[in-house]
Amino acid sequence: MTSDKLFRSMEISASGLHAEWVRMQVLANNVANAETTRAEDGQPYRKQHVIFSTLMDGMNGVAVRGIVPSDAPPTMVYNPGHPDANAEGFVAMPDIKVPLEMVDLLTASRAYEANLAAMNKFRQICEEAIKLLR
Repeated sequence: MTSDKLFRSMEISASGLHAEWVRMQVLANNVANAETTRAEDGQPYRKQHVIFSTLMDGMNGVAVRGIVPSDAPPTMVYNPGHPDANAEGFVAMPDIKVPLEMVDLLTASRAYEANLAAMNKFRQICEEAIKLLR
């Protein structure tokens, strides 16, 4: 077995670690902006999604292909005292459901942990192999 094939599992797990780290950052940003009614463009914050794809040259991990805004319309909430309320007293709020974002965050965290565990197991196997060769 060549060394490039030997360490392929580490590279696959590393790509998973990176992808899930990006997803956790985006999800945390969504939660932090769940009540942002006026983003830089003057509109309510738009939830972001991470786009993953597999690396196509065999079983070579996952890549982050992009971060895209949601196309869901804002949720209209009656709050006449809000500075961004329209003439009828409704405020356009981001279409972000914090409990669902937290579940996605937990899922991303678990996937991150699984990739880290796989990397640690590979390291342990390599250490045992080195001990046997001594």
